[in-house]
Amino acid sequence: MTIYLDIVFLENALMNYIILYATGFVQKRKMKNFKLIISSVLGALYAIISYLKIIPIYSTLFMKILLSVIMIYVAFNNENAKQLLKNLLLFYLASFVIGGCALAMLYMISPKRVSFQNGVLVGTYPMKITLIAGLVGFFIIQYSFSLNKRQMKIKDLLCELEIVVNNKKVKMKGYIDSGNTLKDPISKKPVIIVEKEVMQEIIDVNKLIGGDENLKIRLIPFKSIGKQNGMLIGIRPEYVKIKYNENQIITKKVIIGIYDKKISKNYSALIGLEILEGGRENENIRNVKQNV
Repeated sequence: MTIYLDIVFLENALMNYIILYATGFVQKRKMKNFKLIISSVLGALYAIISYLKIIPIYSTLFMKILLSVIMIYVAFNNENAKQLLKNLLLFYLASFVIGGCALAMLYMISPKRVSFQNGVLVGTYPMKITLIAGLVGFFIIQYSFSLNKRQMKIKDLLCELEIVVNNKKVKMKGYIDSGNTLKDPISKKPVIIVEKEVMQEIIDVNKLIGGDENLKIRLIPFKSIGKQNGMLIGIRPEYVKIKYNENQIITKKVIIGIYDKKISKNYSALIGLEILEGGRENENIRNVKQNV
């Protein structure tokens, strides 16, 4: 099998570039293309030197790690050692994912034309296979990190919510939603949107339309919850208690908007930022770092 060094060089440089770009992309870092190219070329030169056994020490684990550090140092603006280490770990993660995709695709498509020589993957396969494999690995990394970030964001914005109506209380998970700016059109109090099924535990929601002398009913117009236009039934609670991180907020100046569908599998209420910020109209009572 005839191996062309220029092809080996180009394939490794291309794969290095994709891996480096993925490393910066998942961190949303500003990258300079010429730095990525220089770093990719350094990695490709190492592959050629290893393949030809020009200097035996270059094939050792220590030298491979040292080369990775140099490539990261050249490719990115590393503010400190901690950032350098983070970039290095993500570089290895991207290498394992993208390299694994490339290896799997190469062996599926042309296994007889692929071999390892002196620690370098070589063969007579088309370069487009390397490119496609690299892109597949890149999109796997992109999707995995975006999914993980969404889950982390949801977790960070969850809180414990307790609502008391007619001396009955119900607890649930709430979500801090910057998009919830609903207010009662009469009192101008902010609205916490809660699933009907949850509120049903302390009040008979189905009888609210008929009137309840112990509850003052509100009708709250909305546009963004599954309909272009709609109305929420609102009630005034005795008080609401919100535990968010190490903060606790107790307020009476809110309206509970009852939503007749499922909001999410992770939480049952949507809480606007105004309530947490303690606007003047809300007159919230705040207890910091206190357990209740």
